[in-house]
Amino acid sequence: MKRRLRAILAAAALPVVIASMLLAAQPATAASLTRITGFGNNPTNLNMYLYVPDRVAARPALLVLVHYCGGSAGAIFNGNGHDYVTAADRYGYIIVVPEATRSEKCFDVSTPAALRRDGGGDSTAIMSMVTYTRQRYNVDPARIVVSGFSSGAMMTNVLAAQYPDVFSAGSAFSGVPAGCFATTNGSLWNSQCSGGNLIKTAQQWGDQARAMYPGYTGRYPRMQLWHGTTDTTLAYPNFGEEIKQWTNLNGLSQTPAYTDQPQSSWTRTRYGNTGTQATVEGISISGIGHQLPMNGQLAYAISFLGLDGTTPSPSPSPSPSPSPSPSPSPSPSPSPSLSPSPSPSPSSSPSPSGGSGACRVTATVNAWNNGLTQNIAVTNTGSSTINGWSIVFTLPSGQTITNGWNATYSPTSGQVTAANVSYNGTIAPGSTTEIGFQATHTGNAAKPTAFTLNGNPCTVS
Repeated sequence: MKRRLRAILAAAALPVVIASMLLAAQPATAASLTRITGFGNNPTNLNMYLYVPDRVAARPALLVLVHYCGGSAGAIFNGNGHDYVTAADRYGYIIVVPEATRSEKCFDVSTPAALRRDGGGDSTAIMSMVTYTRQRYNVDPARIVVSGFSSGAMMTNVLAAQYPDVFSAGSAFSGVPAGCFATTNGSLWNSQCSGGNLIKTAQQWGDQARAMYPGYTGRYPRMQLWHGTTDTTLAYPNFGEEIKQWTNLNGLSQTPAYTDQPQSSWTRTRYGNTGTQATVEGISISGIGHQLPMNGQLAYAISFLGLDGTTPSPSPSPSPSPSPSPSPSPSPSPSPSLSPSPSPSPSSSPSPSGGSGACRVTATVNAWNNGLTQNIAVTNTGSSTINGWSIVFTLPSGQTITNGWNATYSPTSGQVTAANVSYNGTIAPGSTTEIGFQATHTGNAAKPTAFTLNGNPCTVS
C-alpha cells in the first residue's frame, strides 16, 4: 500500500512543482487562504481552509476543492488548482479547501463510514465545512460544486453520490467511480480498483452510489470526468466505469449525444445534452498519465461547473467567524492564464452548402490582464441540416486572436470568419457546435455583439 501511495505522491507532485515555478515571481493578492477552526462535526480531524475573494458576488457560488494524496490545502490552492482561485477573484465565488491530516494525506473513500451519507467519515466533515460557509455567506444553493484531483477526484465522486441534494455539479480529474475503492479491512487502498480491474454494469455502479443515500429519489449532479490514457496509478479503465455510473444515475444512455476534440490529443464526449454544461461529460487525453490537471484544463471545468456566470459585487463580504488562525501556506499569486492550449488546425471541410443558417449564438468570455478566451456555442435553429458553415463576427478594437480550436480563423483581428474543420461541418436542426479562441487585448475584453452564420444573422443570447 505504501509503495502505491508513494507513486501517487510522486505523480501528483510534478504539476505542483511546475506550477510553483511559474507562480513564484508573481505578486500576491489581498485575499488569502484562511484556516477555520470549530466549523462543526469533524469526526476524522480534517482541517478546513476558506478562500473569500476581496469582491464577493451578491449570490456567490461555492466550490469545494479537494487535494490529492500527499497534498495539502496550500499545495492545491497555490499549485495546480490555482486557476480556480484566479477565477474566484474574477467571478466572486467562495472556495472551501478540506485538508487530510492522516499520515498519507489521502482522503478516506474506502471505509464503510466514508461511504455512507452522514456516516462519520471524511465526507461528513467536509459537509460540515459546507454548512459552516452557507451559514455565514449568501451562497447560491443551486451553485454548490466540487472538484478534485486523484484522491480528491475520488472524493468528488463520493460527495456527489452521498449529497446529490447539495451539489449541483462536479469535476473529477483522474479518479474512480464512487464506491470503487471500498474495503472491509480498514485499509484505504483497493488494488483491484486502482488497477482498473473492477468492472461493473452501469446499473451496478448506479446502485452502489444510490446505496450511499438510501431512499433518495431526486436528481443527481452533473459530472465532468477527466482521465489520461496512460495513467497507471488509477488505471484508465476507471474512466469508462465513472461514465457508466454517472450516466446511470442521471438516467442516460451510454451513447454520447456529442463527440469532439477541443484539442488534438483530447476526445470529449457529452451525454444527455450537447452544451457546455452537459449532464455528463468525459474528456480522455491521449498519452497522459497520472498528472492532471494540466495548464488550461481548469478553464473547461470552470465553465462546466457554472462558476463563470456571475460578476462580483463591489462591496466586500464580512469576514468569517469564529476567529480563524492564519494559514501556514504562502499567499496566493495569479495564475499564468485560464486559457486552454491550442490544438493544431485541422483541414477544413467543403464550402458551406445546405441549410438556411438560422441560428442562435451564446458567447462566453474569460479574461485576465491582457488576455482572454472566448467560447462560442452555435445552435442551428432552422429546419434543415447545415452542411459546411462559416461564422462571421467583429472583434472589439485591440483584440487579436492568437490560437483557436474547432474552427479556422481568418483574419486574426477586425472582422473574423471562423470556418468549420473536418470533423464538425454538419449541424443538424436543434444541434449545437462549439468553437473558441484565445486572444490578446489592450483593455477591451468584451465579446462581439453580432454573429452571422452562412450570411444569416444569428440571435445572440
